[in-house]
Amino acid sequence: MPVEGVMKLTKSERVELQRQASARNGRADCARRARLILLLEGHTWAEIRAKLDCSDSYIDRWSKRFAADRLSGLFARHAGRKRYKVSDRIEARVLAWTSKRKPADGSTHWSSRKLAAELGDISHMTVSRIWAKHAIKPHRVEGYLASNDPDFEVKAAEVIGLYLNPPQHAAVFSVDEKTAIQALDRKDPVLPLSPGRAERHGFEYFRHGTLSLYAAFNTKTGEILGRTAQRHTSAEFVAFLTDIVANQPKGKEITSSQTISRRTRPRASRSSSPSTPTFICTSPQHTPLGLTRSNCGSPRSSATSSRAAFLPQCRI
Repeated sequence: MPVEGVMKLTKSERVELQRQASARNGRADCARRARLILLLEGHTWAEIRAKLDCSDSYIDRWSKRFAADRLSGLFARHAGRKRYKVSDRIEARVLAWTSKRKPADGSTHWSSRKLAAELGDISHMTVSRIWAKHAIKPHRVEGYLASNDPDFEVKAAEVIGLYLNPPQHAAVFSVDEKTAIQALDRKDPVLPLSPGRAERHGFEYFRHGTLSLYAAFNTKTGEILGRTAQRHTSAEFVAFLTDIVANQPKGKEITSSQTISRRTRPRASRSSSPSTPTFICTSPQHTPLGLTRSNCGSPRSSATSSRAAFLPQCRI
C-alpha cells in the first residue's frame, strides 16, 4: 500500500510548478502532474483523487518520481507515437488514382472514404489531407468553351490588343446579348423577415413573356450601357448601337467587339446623312465565339446561340 506523506517543495520548485499548472499553451498532462505535486503539499490522497479525478496508482507513481528526480522526473517517459507522415509514394498513388481512375460502383467522382476503401492501406483522413495539400476537389466540375477556329489565337490577340491599347480618341466597347430572359412576377406577396423567421417568397409566379437584354461594357471606364427589347432582331440591335453612339462625345471613333447571333447581326450599311451614325461591318466573323471582354480567358466562357460574329466600326 502506498504511504501518504507531505511533499516538501522549495520556493523555486513551487514557482515552476505553479507556472506549469496555469500555462495556457502547454500540455494538459504536464499541467495535471504539476497540480498533483502542489496538492501533495497539504492535501490527502482522497482529496486529490476528488480534485484531479485520478487513481492512487497515478498519485503514487508521480510522487515517487518527483521525490527521486524532482522537477526533471515529471516528464513523461513515453510522449506518444510520432506523427504519421505521408510518404511520397503514398501521395503519388492517391493522386494517380484520383486523376486517372473512376470509382468501380459507377459514381461520378471519388469521395475520400471511397478512395481510402479502394486503396486499403490508408485512412480517409490521409486522402483528405493529400487532396487539401494539392487543392484537389473531385466533387467540383467546371465547364469550358473550346473553339474550333484554327485562327483563334491570332484573332484573340487582336481583340485583347484592342482592349489593352485602344486607338487614340476612341471608345472601345464589348457588346453581348442575353436573349429570352423570362419576365416573372411573384403570385403571392413577399413575407418580410421577423425575429426568428427569414424572409419568405411564394413558389408560384406569373409569366410576363420574355425580354432580350443588350449590354455594352466600356473597357476603359468600366461603364455599362444596357437596354431591354421585346424582340430579338437586328433592328433592335442597331437601335442599341445607335444609343451607344448618341451617348458618346462627338468626334469619337466607336469600336465594338461582339459575339452575337445571326438574327441580331446588322448588315453593312452606309447612311446618306452625315449626322446619322454609320455602322460598317469591317471584318465578318472576326471575333471568335465567346471571346468578349467579360469572359475573355475565362474557363466559363458563355456563348450565344450562333457562331456569327463581327467587329464593326462606326464614326460620328
